[in-house]
This record gives sequence, C-alpha cells and structure tokens, in this order.
Amino acid sequence: MNVIEAIKNRRSVKAYDATHAMPEADIEKLMSLAVLSPTAFNIQNWRFVLVQDPELRKQVRAASWDQAQVTDASLLVVLTADLKAWEKEPRRYWRNADQPVQDYLVNAIDGYYRGKEQVQRDEAMRSCGMAATTLMLAAKAMGYDSCPMDGFDFDAVAKLLNLPADHTPAMFVAIGKGLQPAKPRGGQLALDEVVIRNTFK
Repeated sequence: MNVIEAIKNRRSVKAYDATHAMPEADIEKLMSLAVLSPTAFNIQNWRFVLVQDPELRKQVRAASWDQAQVTDASLLVVLTADLKAWEKEPRRYWRNADQPVQDYLVNAIDGYYRGKEQVQRDEAMRSCGMAATTLMLAAKAMGYDSCPMDGFDFDAVAKLLNLPADHTPAMFVAIGKGLQPAKPRGGQLALDEVVIRNTFK
C-alpha cells in the first residue's frame, strides 16, 4: 500500500483481536519508521513507551476510561515528550554535520528554547503528533489498524510509566488487527471551509 492509499484508508479502529501477537520484526520496523518523523532542530524529543506487560496494560486501561483497545490491541505505544531534550547534549543531534554547522545549531537551539517552557511543551507536542501520524500510516501500510488516543488520565499514566519529571505523556497509539471495519467517516468539511488562501477574509 502506498502512502496515498494509507492516508485515504487509515481510520480509527476501536475493536482489536486480543489474541494477535505482533512479531518483533514488525515492532522494530514500525519504530524504525517512527523515529524518522521530523522534529524542530532535529532534537528528537519524542520517547516511545511500548507497554507490553499485561498487568501494566490493565492498569493503564483503568486510567483510560476502561477503553478496550488499550489492552486488546497488539501494541500500545505511549508517546511521551522529553521537554528538556533541547538541552541534553544537543551537539549529538548534529554530530554528522560540519563543525561550523554544529556550532551554529547548538547555539540556535539554546536561544530558541532556554527559559521558554511553553515553547518547549508546544514543540514536544507537535513532534509527538507527527510521530503518531507516521506510526499510524506505517501501520496501515503494513496491514494493521490503529487508534490515536488522548482519553486517559495523564498524571496517572505518567505515574504508572514512571516518567521522569521532565517528560509528559502526549498521546497513545493502539495498533493491531481490527475485528471490524471502521465506521464511515462522520462528515468531512468542504475544502473551501478549511483551506484558506493567503488570509482570512
């Protein structure tokens, strides 16, 4: 399936075959694609928590309004944001670049993020959103269904996952073999309502 077909056919699926085990090779492929998602300044501020322990999955489900896909999907990915990735050895993000480029970008990263907590958070959430999209489209291309989720208690999930203080959950992506097709689209707005050329009138 090509990317255009994946975009057209990807839908949120809620019911999954709980007996399906995703092969490790597929997990590795999905995550290898997810980490190719773009991030500002290449700071790679997403962290992907693969919740595989069955008991932990049950606890996460309890903190997620008892939504079945949390436990029934083959793979539950909790996308979390490292809010301080920008200051954690930033030169490593550009280690393959020439020295002048490294020097410029390391200084630019510091100037862009230091002392700007809202910018740090906004950027991390954007990064996680793009990575989630990559995951869902890759999953569809590989024959899996998926469901993005933000219906959970963020503080409770952070505690269950033992997230560091400078990390925050962004969203889940449940991935697996759907038991039934997604419902028809609820209603797409017309392009001329959502696409603005140049300025709002």
